[in-house]
Amino acid sequence: MKRIIQLVLFLILIVVCIIFYKIYFIKIVKIKTKENGTNEQLTDQAKNNLIKNLKYEVRLDQNNQYIITADLSEITYDNNVELVKMQKVIAIFLDKNNIPLTITSDKAVYNDFNYNTNFRENVQIEYMDSIILSDKMDLDFNKDLITIFQNVIYNGAQGVIKADNIKINLITKKIDINMNNKKDNVKITTN
Repeated sequence: MKRIIQLVLFLILIVVCIIFYKIYFIKIVKIKTKENGTNEQLTDQAKNNLIKNLKYEVRLDQNNQYIITADLSEITYDNNVELVKMQKVIAIFLDKNNIPLTITSDKAVYNDFNYNTNFRENVQIEYMDSIILSDKMDLDFNKDLITIFQNVIYNGAQGVIKADNIKINLITKKIDINMNNKKDNVKITTN
């Protein structure tokens, strides 16, 4: 009778150990596959990466520097060019005088080849005492041009300007403010 009780206790111990091992040490991974994609799509998807707190620092020349950070980023490839889709973005452009132009947005796409960046959703640009709000902004280093468009509101020391587009030349600092429809006027409110 004593041996039977010992055998039953031993079997219970083995069952408990197996259950404990399966619960805490084995991860069951379920993989769902779709068969309607091509090998090229699978290769592109395999190259995509998610990165938290990504930061790029680029020295454009002797005088200018571009720093961009994001809370969450996904690296993708388009025609062998690395594109970084970013969320919760802060970008800083420093000119030769080290005066920062700070850009924040909810989303952005950064081109790692030419450093061009397309900012989207809740874009805010701060330069000295001026703030520009918009829905979209494109930073084009090939043309040395910042294009700010859709629901643009400029708030500066002289007042508030509402327009459709603002273009800023990064070299000359020349600013063009205009409307999409040439019949419409740029709205200016002075302080």
